[in-house]
Amino acid sequence: MPLAVLAAIANALASVLQRKAARERPESESLNWRLVWSLLHRRVWFGGVASIIAGFLLQAAALSHGQLSVVQPVLLLELPATLVLSSLVFHSRLGVREWAASVAMIAGLAGLLFFLSPAHGSTAHATALKWALASGLNVLVVAAVVVWARFTGAGARKAALLGVATGCGFGFTAALIKGVTVEFTHGLGAVFTSWQLYAMIVAGAGAMFLLQSAMQAGRLLASQPALTMSDPVVAILWGVLVFGEAVRGGLYIVLSVVAAGVVAAAVMVLTRSPLLAGEAGQEEQQDARAGPEA
Repeated sequence: MPLAVLAAIANALASVLQRKAARERPESESLNWRLVWSLLHRRVWFGGVASIIAGFLLQAAALSHGQLSVVQPVLLLELPATLVLSSLVFHSRLGVREWAASVAMIAGLAGLLFFLSPAHGSTAHATALKWALASGLNVLVVAAVVVWARFTGAGARKAALLGVATGCGFGFTAALIKGVTVEFTHGLGAVFTSWQLYAMIVAGAGAMFLLQSAMQAGRLLASQPALTMSDPVVAILWGVLVFGEAVRGGLYIVLSVVAAGVVAAAVMVLTRSPLLAGEAGQEEQQDARAGPEA
């Protein structure tokens, strides 16, 4: 659990640094490799990449010791951490609304994990057919959301859609990481001969590409909630349906749904925050127009 919390903080720092690097790029570079080429010339972007690598290593270590359906939901803490760091970097002030929603999100997350209490699963439950079906469906969902985003005008909605696609991509990557960590128990050779390793590299690179476009398409309060929520949802589905991580049933399912509803409501409150188009947002845009920074 502590490793997952540290991973969430590292991911939050990565999101803020990458948003800082990508916000000056024109709309024409959205979902275009020219965006990545431009960002390669920004030192702050490399700081974001370093934070992502740190978050990835912490996440892999957490997944090697814990269940997928527990580790990924804990990464929801990335959102309140992102809000705090964003307020410091972009000189915006979080109000009572944002703080209350963040507290509600953390409480809802704690309730969700307590009521579900996922039991330890194993990739041994994942047959080749399950891997193929689940992977294909996951990729299809990501592709469908990306196509939807391409036909959506610039702004918060496009950023949110790309955030969903990115979260689904990272959720898929987490499932593949779990597969790789299990193969590691059979020796280093087993890791390099497993298809999950190479699929993880491709999926992770694709998710990173989508992340850059999500950061460029709109402000963090548009893309980050969608990204942060879709990732654990996909991971829980993988954990329960593919890896056989058992959860408590009966009344606990109802209570889990209520807790998930609290989390979702908190995310929606943050998404509709006045900071999206208010004074803080204007300050961020004014900073962007001031010209690229290091």
